[in-house]
Amino acid sequence: MNRHSVDVVAVASDPDLAGQSLRRLSWALEQHGVELIVSPGIIEVAGPRISVRPVAGLSLLHLERPSASAGPHLLKSIFDRVAALILITIALPLLAAIALSVKLSSRGPALFKQPRVGRGNEMFTMLKFRTMVLNAEARQAELEEQSDGNTILFKLRDDPRVTKIGAYLRRYSLDELPQLINVLRGEMSLVGPRPPLEQEVAMYAADDTRRMLVKPGLTGLWQVSGRSDLSWDDSVLLDLRYVDNWSMTLDLLILWKTVRAVVKGSGAY
Repeated sequence: MNRHSVDVVAVASDPDLAGQSLRRLSWALEQHGVELIVSPGIIEVAGPRISVRPVAGLSLLHLERPSASAGPHLLKSIFDRVAALILITIALPLLAAIALSVKLSSRGPALFKQPRVGRGNEMFTMLKFRTMVLNAEARQAELEEQSDGNTILFKLRDDPRVTKIGAYLRRYSLDELPQLINVLRGEMSLVGPRPPLEQEVAMYAADDTRRMLVKPGLTGLWQVSGRSDLSWDDSVLLDLRYVDNWSMTLDLLILWKTVRAVVKGSGAY
């Protein structure tokens, strides 16, 4: 240790280095003024949920359950709906202008409605401004081989179905503003996992279904961490991290980062 000027020793989860052996190691390091860090072997769980509790002479690691009580979720629901109502009121002229632009730029309705899967696998109709030509969904099959997405999601960076005004709306996520109505209805949250399609949920692995424990969000960790550039595994990892560590503080941080991500327009297509 003196040879390498060690300040900290980190011990990963290892059954061969535990109990009395780990205790003796801590004593030896203490004599040299070296700190000891021990990994609990639990991944993707934030610090506030982990605490050490002494029981019968043992220091036990206690893992709190994710926030599931009615109080925090009621606060989140109230915050979501009040914020959505305020944002809709403020953005009403912008919403009207976008709707008119979409309507005049190409044939079809201004709004695009699509069934999505919400909390507890309940179906709801998600709203967006239409960014593609009218028969876009029917043409997807012929474009599948060109997908820039991942194994579950279909994404095409230069999608020929996207209209000119649609490309601009997508770049700055303006097409998602009507989802504030979904938030106001209680079908979505301002922050949460990406709202999946029914056929995507059908391909979920066992761990992936955990993301359905909370309402899908207008934005989330996926939105501020790469958006369409993320792989499927990375996207699920971020959603599960959010579910396991949700708090109002985390929601506010994600909302702040979302503003920066949208302004830059990175990862959106």
